[in-house]
Amino acid sequence: MKRIFVLVLAGALFAPMLLGPSSAAVRQTLSPTDMGEIEASYQHLTQDFYRKVDDQAVLDGARTGILAVMTASGVKAPSLPKMHADSSDRVNVSAIDVAVETAAREAAGKVDERQLSYGAISGMMNSVKDRYTVFLKPSDYSGLNQDLDGADFGGTGIVIQGDDPSKYISVSNVVPDGPADKAGIQQDDLIVAIDGLSTKGMTIDKASSHLRGKQGTNVTLTISRAGTTLAPIVITRAKIHQLSVFSKMLPGKIGYVALTVFGRDTGDELAAALQRLQKEGMRAVVMDLRDNGGGYLEAAVAVSSEFIAAGPIVSVESRASNITTREADDTAIAPIPLVVLVNGHTASASEITSGAIQDSAVGTIMGTRTFGKGVVQTVFPLGDGSAVKITTARYLTPHNRDINHLGIAPDVVVVENKGPRFGEPARDVQLQRALQLINDKLAHSDASVKPAGN
Repeated sequence: MKRIFVLVLAGALFAPMLLGPSSAAVRQTLSPTDMGEIEASYQHLTQDFYRKVDDQAVLDGARTGILAVMTASGVKAPSLPKMHADSSDRVNVSAIDVAVETAAREAAGKVDERQLSYGAISGMMNSVKDRYTVFLKPSDYSGLNQDLDGADFGGTGIVIQGDDPSKYISVSNVVPDGPADKAGIQQDDLIVAIDGLSTKGMTIDKASSHLRGKQGTNVTLTISRAGTTLAPIVITRAKIHQLSVFSKMLPGKIGYVALTVFGRDTGDELAAALQRLQKEGMRAVVMDLRDNGGGYLEAAVAVSSEFIAAGPIVSVESRASNITTREADDTAIAPIPLVVLVNGHTASASEITSGAIQDSAVGTIMGTRTFGKGVVQTVFPLGDGSAVKITTARYLTPHNRDINHLGIAPDVVVVENKGPRFGEPARDVQLQRALQLINDKLAHSDASVKPAGN
């Protein structure tokens, strides 16, 4: 499934502070947590949103959000007095608190104040009409963190896919130092049976359910390698952290690294993957950012720095027109041919990296125009596990390009083939073209250093 993550910059934990004792005088039943979350959300939106915010629009949005919750909860023809903005933030926040309490009384138990507070906060976020500025319920915030930082589970450390010719399950990647890696499982092995159960025609989901399990338990795999069936291999399941970087060596010593997201560990995972590929003699690299919807700004800088030795990676411009430029981390590998694959679902932090590589001329961007998300969000956690995600800045590439709503035009346009299998040259036209370009560069480089004949 193609997903677009809108987060680029993660905020620090925020402890909501009440605006002052005078605001408490109008509050009767609203809990301190609800009051704190409403206040914190209002303050972050009005002070940190990357454009000036209309206070009246924020109050109107809060009212709309509260009414929507009441209607969804079965309150017939709900009514709520219109709030009028004041020059004082304290007065405006108090008005929202009073509106929540008024709505709770009218709802007469059909909906609680927590849900009405959520409605008010969601309405405030919606008032600025920015698709990336939203309220996240605890489950939504937890899910966002899991998507970006990866989940932990009991398993073997094997990434699988279907093998069309044989109809068995194929090993597309092995987690380094994981149980399967230590047991000798290799990329491109065919798993023909799991605990004696044939995988012929088995779905990926069903195979995954058999491979995963409680840490410390065993699973027995029957492996076919290069046409030979090996003796059953017993693997003890262990804690596996979901990876965001998958790598392999393609023919001609061309490394392939696919990034699924720009998460907390992506920079370190990429550095480790490139180091392994270098030990195997990597002569060039393809970095696949197709369908990568982005993630953390810090991860984008770290990933870009693996290929850009020095200079700017990205400039971030805040509401006050303050510009902060992030430079390369001085961690780049030795220069080798590089192609970055992108498509219309390459967004956010992926575009930061693509733009930096393109502007720095250290690689070739190939594929189709990227999504075009040139704004930065900060996540502000709230007291009960919920959060608000607010657009706080825009970013510019090293050549000061604003790609918001425009995307990045690739250096070489290659349209995706029908039914592609990303990472498999035989079924991935864009990857085929990348390999062709790299092989041409390598051949030219080899010819230029070849000694002249006598």
